[in-house]
Amino acid sequence: MATGRTHRPATRSRGIPEATVARLPLYLRALTALSERSVPTVSSEELAAAAGVNSAKLRKDFSYLGSYGTRGVGYDVEYLVYQISRELGLTQDWPVVIVGIGNLGAALANYGGFASRGFRVAALIDADPGLTGKPVAGIPVQHTDDLEKIIKDDRVSIGVIATPAGAAQQVCDRLVAAGVTSILNFAPTVLSVPDGVDVRKVDLSIELQILAFHEQRKSGEESAAGDGGKAAAVTPRDDADQGPDGDVPAVMPA
Repeated sequence: MATGRTHRPATRSRGIPEATVARLPLYLRALTALSERSVPTVSSEELAAAAGVNSAKLRKDFSYLGSYGTRGVGYDVEYLVYQISRELGLTQDWPVVIVGIGNLGAALANYGGFASRGFRVAALIDADPGLTGKPVAGIPVQHTDDLEKIIKDDRVSIGVIATPAGAAQQVCDRLVAAGVTSILNFAPTVLSVPDGVDVRKVDLSIELQILAFHEQRKSGEESAAGDGGKAAAVTPRDDADQGPDGDVPAVMPA
């Protein structure tokens, strides 16, 4: 079984912090919406509000890209779309395999946003022989026995795992051994991978638990207000709990 870190160091070769990299898709989404409305330029304040960050952080993030905007004019929307897309590697086609075609895997296969963002679903793979050959989103499901050949033939470097937790590590090991170096994990488990392999974990239950925490806290604050402020105030977060640039990560990396 593969062992090692589950993500790369905090900065990349060009010196762009991971916290900035994580915000680039937010900027791109906001900029794409502006582009679709034929908006030529946007101020840092307007773009920051659309992306859900503060303008000072946005300007700092863009400085890593060498983009500083024009005083009194703002940022050129189309150029920033191109610049961020290039930085994220979205100016080329990325073949992706989805392993595990249950309800979640099928929903991912039917997601229309992949193609418009530079990702092509090259194959759908599942261990159930009953699914082999059946089309999902117009793509016939292939059996896991052919996983290594599929990855080689389609030159796949990104794998999506949507299997049950018990099968996820074995699938991960096979993906890595076949040459996949980036994995998006939807299985409710932590994967172990060697150095040089990036893993992003998506856990909906964790997100819901965090929302439940905030709901409980808001209820406590409302109760305190109803008691005339006698209840203890919520203790502020310590700086040590914050991520890069003062961010508090919603989900800890896998």
